[in-house]
Amino acid sequence: MKDGGRSPGAGAARPAALLRTEGVGKDFGGFTAVRNVDLRVAAGEVRAIIGPNGAGKTTLFNLISGELTPSRGRIFYRGADVTRAPSYELARRGIGRSFQVTNVFRRLSVLENVRIAVQARFGARYDFFASVGRRPEVRERAEEILRTIGLADDRHREAGVLSHGDQRRLEIGIVLATDPELVLLDEPTSGMSREETHATLELIQRVAARKTIVFIEHNMDVVMHAARVITVMHRGDVIAEGGPAEIRAHDEVRRAYLGGTDAPSRSP
Repeated sequence: MKDGGRSPGAGAARPAALLRTEGVGKDFGGFTAVRNVDLRVAAGEVRAIIGPNGAGKTTLFNLISGELTPSRGRIFYRGADVTRAPSYELARRGIGRSFQVTNVFRRLSVLENVRIAVQARFGARYDFFASVGRRPEVRERAEEILRTIGLADDRHREAGVLSHGDQRRLEIGIVLATDPELVLLDEPTSGMSREETHATLELIQRVAARKTIVFIEHNMDVVMHAARVITVMHRGDVIAEGGPAEIRAHDEVRRAYLGGTDAPSRSP
């Protein structure tokens, strides 16, 4: 792995890693999608993973969240080796993840989408469609999440009629409903309008006050505004890591991803 320079806080005592990977790689036949990635994410950190299409970002997410098993290397969460743990076990341990493609129950209401996830967290796994009145704490938690994601006024609308941006925010709400400690967001602003992107950026910043966030994103404005640490991938490798100013000035990143020029941040 190539070093992008001094990472934030270099020279000071390093906080314990909430998430850590050691030499993680993934092969598909003769193709290597991720090669020997070392990643260290501290509790409370907001980290962006960026890179061109095909860089291995989503494959790395799939390895961390248990959707795929590494071909080599190890993954640690809260100090425990979870390299071969399935996704449902990692969710139980506190890793929540959204996907590139919106994944909501389109025919159910916004409130029902969130309530089902809250109910699963409360342990009522086989009674998803029970009357909400039987578990008022579930309804209260679901309503709290709807306020957090800005969809409280849409609680009774079918999820399928929401705008694309609102559906993406609803999906983040579903992730939050499982009460994860680590939130993985895969391209949370993909396909959004400028206004939707701004609302989602504000949501990420609110969530970051209470959670550790790792997100994949192509919108560099969002990355530069939200992330405290940025990891840059290219052809399966990590080529740089550091704060926004370091990454913006990094020659190899500019060649591989930013088109060879500085990428000044604009307000999203």
